[in-house]
Amino acid sequence: MTTYRVAIVGAGPAGYFTAQALNNSINDERNFLIDMFDRLPTPWGLVRSGVAPDHPKIRTVTKVFEKIASESNYRYFGNVELGKDIHISDLEKIYDVVVLATGTSLGKKLGIPGEDLPGVISAADFVPWYNGHPDYVNVNPQLSGTCAIVIGAGNVAMDCGRILGLVPHELNSTDIADHALDVFHDSSIRDVTIVGRRGPEHAAFTSPELRELPKLTETDVFIKEEQIADAIARVGSRLENEKDLRSNLEAMREIAHADRRGNERKLSLAFLLTPLEVLGEGRVERVRFAVNKVIDDVVTGSDEVIELPCDLLITAIGYEAAEIPGITNERGRVANNEGKIRDGVYVVGWAKRGPSGVIGTNKSDSSEVVKKILLELPAAPKGSADISEHLNGETIVTHDGWSAINVAEVSAGEERGRPRRKVVSWSELLSLGGVKTT
Repeated sequence: MTTYRVAIVGAGPAGYFTAQALNNSINDERNFLIDMFDRLPTPWGLVRSGVAPDHPKIRTVTKVFEKIASESNYRYFGNVELGKDIHISDLEKIYDVVVLATGTSLGKKLGIPGEDLPGVISAADFVPWYNGHPDYVNVNPQLSGTCAIVIGAGNVAMDCGRILGLVPHELNSTDIADHALDVFHDSSIRDVTIVGRRGPEHAAFTSPELRELPKLTETDVFIKEEQIADAIARVGSRLENEKDLRSNLEAMREIAHADRRGNERKLSLAFLLTPLEVLGEGRVERVRFAVNKVIDDVVTGSDEVIELPCDLLITAIGYEAAEIPGITNERGRVANNEGKIRDGVYVVGWAKRGPSGVIGTNKSDSSEVVKKILLELPAAPKGSADISEHLNGETIVTHDGWSAINVAEVSAGEERGRPRRKVVSWSELLSLGGVKTT
């Protein structure tokens, strides 16, 4: 049996599903030793810092991750940053295969006047803030006004709008970060609008997210019935053949027809509006939009302009990957700056395909990349050098260290009837993880 050493950089869904696919390919002829690296002390990536706290079922995928981590061929190296603590050239010297599963973390900009005003933040900052990511503890969104607008028509925008629209006590039993829960309890936001540039038929929401909205008992949800009717008319016979489109529009129509309870809190979905300018004296007060129309499935602008009141503006229009010096993505392979493919180096997940799909998409994506890996494995492994020799062992959070963090969080949560209370400071995470901090 030939044993290959694999480095996976990024301990999120794409990284774990890559490890799973590698494990599933072990046979009498080949074996894999897998080392997983992450910049954070904690693994799980967006499952920990991106999934909405009121969606605990999605986080059950961590049981799969825990099973992978319990295998004897797996090691975790937390608090290790690529490009700082270790370089890709170091990994290439030791490992037969290097897989970059580093995700994306930078929110795209609207590119309009006024978006730098106080009160305008990206979902790329807002979501990890309420989920307890240690880098985002001080984002401190101001929820002192009454009207919030979320620009975007995908599930991230939906999560932001729903979290803002919920009555805070509905979050008390979740694993939302304590600092965020306090802010939501003090929030005076009562009117939330999720705005999409294109029509309802183009929205990237998934129907389960939409079908949740009428079930909100203390928040009234609105969609203009005529916008859905017009969208259904525009798509015509496509409804018969496109299941996801049909399911989405049916869910939106149910929202449009749903009874209103007269709740103080309101969540609205609006379409065919392009943001032109953020207005305000010293902070956001209004957003100016162009009213769009759809002609032959193409969204075009019009001369009509409207303004909506806004005390908090969240942009959820996508993510960009931070650059990794010296490499470019070539459809699952990695090239250097001259375009030459780097043998044995691969990229998966959002770092490969961009911020698209749901968590499960990473499974098929990782499987496809592992198929390439298996076809391109070297005839002979590189040897038995250990990456530990290149790292400061006193600063690494191992799997045992992460387990100690996990136990502490779950135990603290149980005391308050919550699944966990996340530790959100770097120093406390490192201390719990067995790293001495000064």
